[in-house]
Formats: sequence, structure tokens, C-alpha cells
Amino acid sequence: MGLIGASLALAMKDRSLTSHISGHGRSEDNLKKAMERGVIDSYSLDPARACEGADLVVLATPVGTFKSLVKTIKGTLKKGAVVTDVGSVKGFLAHDLDDLMPEGVNYVACHPIAGSEQSGIETARADLFVGRRCVVTGTRNMDEEAFNKVWGLWSTLGSKLELMTPEEHDHIFGLVSHLPHVAAYAIMNAIADVDPGSLKYAGNGFKDITRIAASSPVIWRDICAFNSENLIKALDMLKANIEGLATYLREGDYEALEQTFKRAFELRKNIED
Repeated sequence: MGLIGASLALAMKDRSLTSHISGHGRSEDNLKKAMERGVIDSYSLDPARACEGADLVVLATPVGTFKSLVKTIKGTLKKGAVVTDVGSVKGFLAHDLDDLMPEGVNYVACHPIAGSEQSGIETARADLFVGRRCVVTGTRNMDEEAFNKVWGLWSTLGSKLELMTPEEHDHIFGLVSHLPHVAAYAIMNAIADVDPGSLKYAGNGFKDITRIAASSPVIWRDICAFNSENLIKALDMLKANIEGLATYLREGDYEALEQTFKRAFELRKNIED
């Protein structure tokens, strides 16, 4: 019952797509908040019990918990149920989850691109996914009917859908999502290592570039761990670019520095809103 999970529940209720939503989480206080807000209709601290009789099960926890949760709930999943997720990493994890499904239960991996640094239920809203991309990634055993159900769900919620392999997903989002998050954490720590007192003078530009450093460390620890190979390659390229900038400054090559800035300026202009 964080931002994405609670927003998905609200969106489904807003469109009358379900008669009952059961929630699970580690914090009973948070689950009670979800009940009070009308996000869920019931809850259980036991994930297997929360999933009993469910037509659709959504994994909306840190990705590092996915496999253990599936192992816990698989005995109670009914035949015909569909299991999906909203995780920010796929790769081998998606295939592993697919292999864990019991007979008659199908898994479809998803990643709605709608998160923010605010991860609490307080910021959940029913229109979060309208106009946002949602990536669906195929797996070896993906069932066509289950795929169509999940695709139809996100389409009904107003998402712009794209189909990728799990490997394509992790390559792309290792660059445009995972790398920026790690870089934002690194910038904050680097400044604190030099002069933490300077942070009180931070303006909007600094806050913009480091906004995502306010994201959940637990969530991003897991994402980085499950996409480490792609992330290491991206970090090596970032390191090479930073070293290039340092070289230009040491040598006083401000023409090269400007050209590097111009290239980034033009690339940034062409990013779709």
C-alpha cells in the first residue's frame, strides 16, 4: 500500500473494475490507513490469506521481496488467477517469477512509469496512470489470455502501453531511471563529504536534480541489486563523462566544455514530456 499499489487500487475502484480489494503489507497502521481512505476493503498481515480467492494479485512491494512472497502465496492461488507486478526491474527476476507460478496460474510482468520520490499512501491518487507509459514484458510461459487481461487493465486506466522483453526493459531503464537515481544519491553524499553546511543554500536547480534522492533507499537498493550488470555499465560511462569534464577544466579547454554542454542541451530539448 505505497504510492503505486494504492493508486492502482483507487484507479480500479474509480472505474468499477472490481468488487473487492484485499491488501497486504508489513505495517498494520498503514493498512488501516488504506481501509480508512477506502483504498482496500480488507487486509491481512499474512500474504497468503490476503490472496485467497483472488482473480488478480499485484506485487507492489520492493522487488527484493517478490520471490519470497510468491513462494508464500503460491499454495493459495486459485486456478485461473493472474499475478502481475509494478516493479522497476525485470530481467532474470521476471523469468524466475514466471517459473514459480503453480499450474493454472499465469504471470505477466509490468512496470508503470508513474512513480515519484514520494512513496507513501498519502500521495496515492486514482488518476496517477493517465497518460503515463506502462511497459509490459513478455516471459517464456506467458499466457495470451492473461496477457490480454493485464494489457486491457492498464489500457482502461489510461496508460500508454509498450511491449518489451525483460532484458530490453532493464537495459533501457538502467540508463534512464536507475542511473539517475544512483547519481542523485552520489551528488548528495559528495556535497556532504565536502561541506554539508552548504546544503542549506541549495536552490531550485539543485533540488530538481537531486529530487529523486528522496526516494526510498530500500526500494532502490533492491532495484540496483537486481539490475547491477546494466547499472555498472551505465556508471562506468557516467564516470568517463565526468572525468572528461574534469580534464577540460584542468587544461582550460573551455571550448570543449561548451561543446559538451551543447550536446547535452540539444539532447535534453528533444525529450518528450
